[in-house]
Amino acid sequence: MFLDEFHTLAGDRITISAEQASRFAKGVAGDYNPIHNPDARRFCVPGDLLFAMVLARFGLSQRMEFRFLNMVGDGTPLRFREHEDGVIRVCDDADKCYLEVSRGGETTHDEAVVEAFTRCYVAFSGKNFPHYLKPLMEEKGVMFNPRRPLVIYDSMGFSLERLEGLTPALELLDSSLEVNGKRGDTLLEFRIQSGGEQVGTGSKKLVVSGLCDYDAEAMNEIVDEFYRLKAAYEAWSLSI
Repeated sequence: MFLDEFHTLAGDRITISAEQASRFAKGVAGDYNPIHNPDARRFCVPGDLLFAMVLARFGLSQRMEFRFLNMVGDGTPLRFREHEDGVIRVCDDADKCYLEVSRGGETTHDEAVVEAFTRCYVAFSGKNFPHYLKPLMEEKGVMFNPRRPLVIYDSMGFSLERLEGLTPALELLDSSLEVNGKRGDTLLEFRIQSGGEQVGTGSKKLVVSGLCDYDAEAMNEIVDEFYRLKAAYEAWSLSI
């Protein structure tokens, strides 16, 4: 399974180290958010890795809703369980819940289909910054604190017309940013295609905290750092 290198299984608990999480963020999602760096003061496991683990363990359903409730730290033992109410919950040993997933319709456990959908969505999702967020923030005249950029994964959901023969591709349909004081809610809406035919739609919500006035010079420095990190990681991955 392609996720094996990004988690450790011990009994019924899964742990994800900071190094594993960072490797997934950069290598699979193309996500260079500093909050996923192993040495980050406020490190957290990428929500997309939790998303991928749920699909790997429970399959891909036609309708799924993911609610990210808390940030997962380095090496936190997690239990992935489907409860009597039909909701999948990812919790720690103190029953602190990090993710809730509801689903409906048919479900496939076809590994090729599940992996293809996972990789497709995660690659789309990893483009939050600068691809989607920068133009929205520039338009609204706001940005995150350049010294402490914080973008939190709030929720996502999708609906598929069918699962059989799925060769998915995701395309951004619309994006918006609603500013409320120091907080911004970003909505990214996407279509899901297969073989050139639309087979579903979905959306993703992000929360941007600590908003301040847009500073083009500061933003350009952050974007330059993003591409520097990207180039450094790609050079490193080619050398091993």
